[in-house]
Parts: sequence; structure tokens; C-alpha cells
Amino acid sequence: MRKKLDNLKNNLKNRNPEEIIQFVLKEFGIKDIVFSSSLGLEDQVLTDMILKIEPEARIMTLDTGRLFQETYALIQKTMKKYSMKYEIYFPDTAEVEKIVRENGPDLFYEKSEYRKLCCHIRKILPLKRALKDVKAWICGLRQDQSEDRREIDVIEWDENFEIFKINPLYQWSYEDVWKYVREKEVPYNELHDKGFISIGCAPCTRAVCEGEDFRSGRWWWEKGSKKECGLHLNQKTEVKKGGKIWIEYKNLKP
Repeated sequence: MRKKLDNLKNNLKNRNPEEIIQFVLKEFGIKDIVFSSSLGLEDQVLTDMILKIEPEARIMTLDTGRLFQETYALIQKTMKKYSMKYEIYFPDTAEVEKIVRENGPDLFYEKSEYRKLCCHIRKILPLKRALKDVKAWICGLRQDQSEDRREIDVIEWDENFEIFKINPLYQWSYEDVWKYVREKEVPYNELHDKGFISIGCAPCTRAVCEGEDFRSGRWWWEKGSKKECGLHLNQKTEVKKGGKIWIEYKNLKP
């Protein structure tokens, strides 16, 4: 794996995002690579790039059940513009019912462990199902999104899902993303015009004030916490923490 990763990095360095996408689609084959879109600005850029290169490429997204209506509207608009269909994954109904029954619909405000549990059930477990039969996934991560993402590379080995992870926009700035969106008339979430930058579930996302960090609008009530849900952590530790809590809940009597 290490040798292949190094070879792929060498092949991908100094390529622009479109060239990176073209290379990995050919390298892994369109059935064995999937683009995971969270419907953010970066992901909308990648959707535009990918479908212009390969209209049959696989694009998936997670519906946690707590998304903004503006996000659903964007899904509809994107499907219509590109004549495409998302592979949409939902959380397990029984698991959601259990955590809500035990701790209420807004359990994530109570403590970080409950928030991580909610993310684990609504995001990580569905993503594991989505990625279980592929060799690689494409993401919209950029190095300047947060301090925790400064070291991301064009391609990495994802320890959590044990597949390759490709970040075509890893060196792009926020201004680069907006420039592409405007020039190519890419559809985007209307919440971006209202001060929202990183958009996730409605209860866990707020607009960002001037001077605040890119991810400060996510889980803002958690002081000093990593602004991550676990999907993009490089180590298994945080995911395992959420998984441990989830296992404990599975053993609770209804």
C-alpha cells in the first residue's frame, strides 16, 4: 500500500484538479471510486468538474435527517442542472430512534460525547456502508479550511475506511473556490449568502462572524474541540471513541 501511495502521489503532484480527477477515475475505474459530496462550495465545484469529465461518475451524499431546507433545495437544483442522480445514504432508523428516545432530539447540545455519538450514527456509519465496496473516495478538503487540515495531501491512505482518499482541491484557497463557482455558474447553497461557510446539520451550524475561523460555525458550543465529525480524521482514535459510545447504546434496553 505504501509503495502504491507514493507512486500515486508522484503521478498526481503538479497536476491541476481536473487532471487529478481524470487520472484517478482512470486509475481506479468509475465503479470503484466515489465522490462523497456534502453539498458545500468545494463539493459543488468538484461535482461540476467530475461530471464534465465523466457523466457516469458516482456521486454520493449523506442525508442525516437534520439538514437545512436550503441544502435539500440545492440537491434538487444540482440534480436538475447536471441531469444526475445522487447515491443518497440515510442513517439506520432504529439507531436514530434509540438515541433520540434515550436523550432527546437535541442530545448533541448536552455534551461532546453525545454529539460524537450523533455524528457517528448519522454520518460515519452510513458513510461506511457507502464506501465498503470501493477502492477510493474523492473529497472536497482544502488545507486552509482549518488548522487540523493543514497537512492534507493530494492523495492519502484513509485509515478509518481503509481505502485511498483523494483531495483534488487541497491547495486551493477559498477565493479560488468562489472564483470557479461564479465563472462556471455552479449552483450553491443560498446559506452561503447569509454568512454560513461550512454547512452541516441545521442544529449544529450557524453563520460565521467576521474574523472567525472557517469552521467556527460548526458545533460552536464546544470550546476547544476539534471541529470535525469524524469523517475526515486521519487517525482511528476519535472514530473509535464514537464507536464505543454507539456500542454502549446498542446494549441499552429499550
